[in-house]
Amino acid sequence: MATIQEPKVIIVGAGPAGLATAACLKKNSVPYLVLEKDDCYGSMWKKYSYDRLHLHLDKQFCQLPHIPFPSSSPTYIPKKEFIQYLDDYVSHFNISPLYKRTVESAFFEESTRKWNVKVRNGNSGDVEEYFSKFLVVATGEASYPFIPQVPGLENFAGEAIHTTKYKNGEKFKGKRVLVVGCGNSGMEIALDLANHGAKTSIIVRSQIHLISREMAYLGLVMLLKYSVPYKLVDLIMVMLSKVKYGEISKYYGVKRPKEGPFASKLKYGKYPVFDVGTHQKIKSGEIQVLPAMTRVAGGNDVVFENGKSHPFDVIVFATGFKRTTHNWLQGDDYLLNEDGLPKPAFPDHWKGKKGLYCVGLSRRGLYGIAFDAQSIATHINSLLS
Repeated sequence: MATIQEPKVIIVGAGPAGLATAACLKKNSVPYLVLEKDDCYGSMWKKYSYDRLHLHLDKQFCQLPHIPFPSSSPTYIPKKEFIQYLDDYVSHFNISPLYKRTVESAFFEESTRKWNVKVRNGNSGDVEEYFSKFLVVATGEASYPFIPQVPGLENFAGEAIHTTKYKNGEKFKGKRVLVVGCGNSGMEIALDLANHGAKTSIIVRSQIHLISREMAYLGLVMLLKYSVPYKLVDLIMVMLSKVKYGEISKYYGVKRPKEGPFASKLKYGKYPVFDVGTHQKIKSGEIQVLPAMTRVAGGNDVVFENGKSHPFDVIVFATGFKRTTHNWLQGDDYLLNEDGLPKPAFPDHWKGKKGLYCVGLSRRGLYGIAFDAQSIATHINSLLS
């Protein structure tokens, strides 16, 4: 086992959250080390996202600390431009993560008052040992792809993939494709499939809020710029949604949640669906809405909650991610729960005990990442000065 160095701060994860934290620490002249399990920074964007992905919120709510998007950038940043933005960000702050480093354990040593972090080097296979006064969990909301256990799925004759393996609908033209999950990724992938000529169906199980990007912008401006109470903002959002989309149960088989879109986001981390064209395809019947799946009957047939079955060539699971922080982070019973999300309520969710922090786990997107990173860097700097 090799001890490499003892930085003041160890950051686990080189996604936007880890990079933002590194930049803020750099601004405060605090030495840090970034450990990344993949072979590049921003891997979720660079390797595991679909081609037509755009940021759903106005760019002003999505920039990382200290560097805004260029004024020439479009309002809703596409994947390619966001990756370029990350490249420029890393270059500007001279951030150099250690790649292919998987954290196997991290615990606080009372005797030394430091964090002991053991890491598997994916290049050599060796275990490396690091020590630091502060530890920042920046592993992200989207860590490990999650596919639910579906009876009979192992016998499905077609292709079953997670969204992290989906790039575009080009190769699915004419195929019968089922999208499982009606969050933003599922809805946008269903639209992409339909646009590429796939015979597309989507499963809608839970209640959803459907809003446009313009509504989301209006809501965020009211909340963040004018401090309008979120309950009033929610009333306005729901009213506008009803005017634009009508009674959605007619098309989706589910109603809107009783709590508004911002309340649902704040309390449960559940994003509203930002409609980018999928609704019209559903309304016209080009995309078919189905209830929850119960099992794969064999061959290509999938059985649904209503007892009906339909054949599919492909199943795309837009079923989100799981976090595995609890597998390696030891001794923390204050900051993170078993699902790797903060226990303390906003705005104190980022600060744990004994120099432990988390960034980008408040389910507030890139705007939340910027808040967390700046809060952490300011707090660490105050402790060191």
